Amino acid sequence: MMVIDADTHIAPTGGDFALEEHLRRMERARVDKTLTWLRPDYHGTGIEAHNRYVYDAMRQYPDKILGFGWADPTVSVEHAKEMVRVCTEEYGFYGVKLNGAQNDFTIDDRVLALPVIETIARTGKILAFHIGPDAYERTHPLRARKVAQLYPEMTILMVHMGMTNWDMNRAVVEVAQECPNMVLIGSATDDKAILFAVKALGADRVCFGSDAPFRRPHVVRAMYDALLADEVTPAEADLIMGGNIARLFRL
Repeated sequence: MMVIDADTHIAPTGGDFALEEHLRRMERARVDKTLTWLRPDYHGTGIEAHNRYVYDAMRQYPDKILGFGWADPTVSVEHAKEMVRVCTEEYGFYGVKLNGAQNDFTIDDRVLALPVIETIARTGKILAFHIGPDAYERTHPLRARKVAQLYPEMTILMVHMGMTNWDMNRAVVEVAQECPNMVLIGSATDDKAILFAVKALGADRVCFGSDAPFRRPHVVRAMYDALLADEVTPAEADLIMGGNIARLFRL
């Protein structure tokens, strides 16, 4: 079984977010590869160096780091579009993430978000959304549903799937039942929400993620292993723990 952690962060600002620390956590958690994006501790166009840091990490460890871009329309919509171009064309990332919570915008905003999403859709790459109660209205699954229905051919990763807010967890699953292009990443959430999503959507729509280093990957991995052992088949567990990302990323 190849284990892929589908939600990890690194940043050139170092500390817990340094690449070296990231690799150490991977080894401790017995993770083979990580879907990795930046930590948004930048200001304005400083996002460029953060995306570059992820790219350099992927170049240095291509067998371990699955680079994923980040665009911030609050810098400017044109800058965000350029970040999409750089991340997909120059860096070869698997997709681009929009985080309406940490970057303070509404994910279906007609002025800020949708023009950037259209640019991502044209690349044929994957879109990732932060979905959490830390920005309940700005990142609500119903807003993601609007995007998913506008672009039914584009895969959308629903990162955190509502975290530990049960109302939002249920809303994510209900929306994903309507939108087959949505795939859930169960990071920064709990066993109840993960199992609910797996039972409702199937093992091929839910992915293991730790939200490292905000959460400890070896602890989250242990939770997943314990949860899945009695609830799904070994083949289904393989999908959740890495097979789904491997399929989506064509590894």
